[in-house]
Amino acid sequence: MSSILKLSQSVGKLSKTPSLSKALRKASSAAAEPKQVSLNVPPTKVTTLSNGIRVATEDWGSQTATVGIWIDAGSRYENEKNNGVAHFMEHMAFKGTGKRTQSQLELEIEDLGAQLNAYTSREQTVYYSKCLAKDVPKAVEILSDIVQNAKLGEAEIERERGVILREMQEVESNLQEVVFDHLHSVAYQGTPLANTILGPTANIRSINATDLRYYLDNHYKASRIVVSGAGGVCHEDLVKLAESSLGQLNNTYTGEIPKLTSCRFTGSEVRVRDDTLPLAHIAMAVEGAGWSDPDTLSLMVGSTLLGAWDRSQASAKQNATNLARASGEEDLCHSFQSFNTCYKDTGLWGIYFVCDPLKIEDMVFNIQEEFMRLCTSVTEGEVERAKALLTANTLLQLDTSTAVCEDIGRQLLCYGRRLPPHELTHRINSITARNVRDVMYKYLYDRCPAIAAVGPVENLPDYNNIRSSMYWIRV
Repeated sequence: MSSILKLSQSVGKLSKTPSLSKALRKASSAAAEPKQVSLNVPPTKVTTLSNGIRVATEDWGSQTATVGIWIDAGSRYENEKNNGVAHFMEHMAFKGTGKRTQSQLELEIEDLGAQLNAYTSREQTVYYSKCLAKDVPKAVEILSDIVQNAKLGEAEIERERGVILREMQEVESNLQEVVFDHLHSVAYQGTPLANTILGPTANIRSINATDLRYYLDNHYKASRIVVSGAGGVCHEDLVKLAESSLGQLNNTYTGEIPKLTSCRFTGSEVRVRDDTLPLAHIAMAVEGAGWSDPDTLSLMVGSTLLGAWDRSQASAKQNATNLARASGEEDLCHSFQSFNTCYKDTGLWGIYFVCDPLKIEDMVFNIQEEFMRLCTSVTEGEVERAKALLTANTLLQLDTSTAVCEDIGRQLLCYGRRLPPHELTHRINSITARNVRDVMYKYLYDRCPAIAAVGPVENLPDYNNIRSSMYWIRV
């Protein structure tokens, strides 16, 4: 009893000790406070100019930079009569302006040691420059000049017409490009997304300076433009440069205001049989989600689970995806790759593969088995691996100023804001196997696919047979 009393008295003395009680209070209050985590990521700063142009930068103080002008205009805003004009306009931008001839433009860029480039997609047109950080003002001035003051001379138009026609011939020799153009033509038939980016040959032969000027005046508007910069770019300086170079752009339309029309998806197929080709090139897709849809990331995880493989890889047996192991062990195909192509309000989710004619039916069977497995029985372990792979691929693609600049410009046009890498990573990590199964079931299970096939495709199963395998009869 006496020993117990002594112990209780000593504990009482300890509890009354000022230093100890203060330390305990400090520890408990520290535990109650939320942890603050510092992110080693430069912020994306965004400023909207008075005319509606958005200027966005990510500055990490490097000696090089990428600056560009992202325009919310592409082949989706065209019709059958002027399809191809957006891509034609992109070519004409480098053929001289009111201030510079083509040779002067090329010499100025060469003297800076910079690179000037552009591309046109179905929803966007982009002009950008990679240069030294100290040359950003000159690069912005040149980009602004070619976007606003393209000369559009008759001689230059005729010369570029021939260049585009040759480019079309090169694209036609790339069977993957051909298959995806066919896939869009059947999946979105009767809508602007069915059009090719380059346009039909008849349109390219007939487009003139009036068509180009009309397109320029009705699409290159301030509210549809994002000026993006990454690398050694000071945000305040780029805002001033954009204000001085592009501040005169307005939002007044001389013709009908372009609108983003809804593009309905149609389950259907197109087969271009050519037995002179050694291999069949086939794409199968269902309607996916747009950029801002909450299901997009789950569809990306599903696409990662489907995977990619080709014969150059060492061994299919070691591949983590079921379809790759089956393709390698049973020699089903030469290569395959999954895809998740997003647009503002729709998308295409599916697979593209190249295989021997006699293996088509077996390959289609295995693909559809994997489709159904993704809808019903994908496991947590598989999803964790796919999330890690998707996160790594996403972050590794943002290693250069050009990739970050493109990411900023595209996201501001598609989302209206930039999703920082840590937010994107958090969203991916929050996805569970249940989320993936539910989303795949929603978009894939018992849905009509769009199919495009080129080459010796006689053994491709009938569309009705493929459609009937888009679900499992369960008791």
